[in-house]
Amino acid sequence: LAKVDKCRKFGARVIIEGAHIGESKEFAESLVENEGLVYVNGYDDPPIIAGAGTIGIEIIDDLPEVDAVVVPVGGAGLIAGISCAIKTLKPECKVYGVEPEFCASYCKALAAGKPVPTEVTPTLADGLAVPVVGPRAFEIARHYVDECVTTTEKMISLAVLRLIENEKMVVEGGGATGLAALLPGGALDRPELKGENILFFCLLFVRDTLVGWKT
Repeated sequence: LAKVDKCRKFGARVIIEGAHIGESKEFAESLVENEGLVYVNGYDDPPIIAGAGTIGIEIIDDLPEVDAVVVPVGGAGLIAGISCAIKTLKPECKVYGVEPEFCASYCKALAAGKPVPTEVTPTLADGLAVPVVGPRAFEIARHYVDECVTTTEKMISLAVLRLIENEKMVVEGGGATGLAALLPGGALDRPELKGENILFFCLLFVRDTLVGWKT
């Protein structure tokens, strides 16, 4: 609601349609045809992916000692751009993706070798509930991302709580998935990552920020 309110204050026409982003996308495409608009895919449009790549450049510029980067995965545009930039500038840096197990569309695409429809179950990480990853984003990410793991609703909830307690940040579920995978018992709670300089992305309900984390 905060995002919608801010967009409307800037004069944007906000239409809420569909049970998940896939249905919203279909509706948006109908507006393109009916109203002569231009559709910009928020996770698969080339300039969008390139824009995400500038984040990767900034990470290496500001944190050259980084050993691993953990990125939430929805449509795969964010991790596609970031991983491409990071692997180009620092190939030894690991890039991990994390998506909710209730909508693991990127992992399913990897298994199939191409983007395929994924069943969407209501999840706390609703911002990542994309039923089919972007084809352009997938083709980029599959070459640069070291691994993609999933996380449970319980771990996402715990990550949201930990960020409130320790960082005083109110974070949306999708943004907390990176931390969820790193917490004790999470998919990335691994010996080889102990003591490493890890950066995970944390998406707040108002703005995006980067949070450093050293295990």
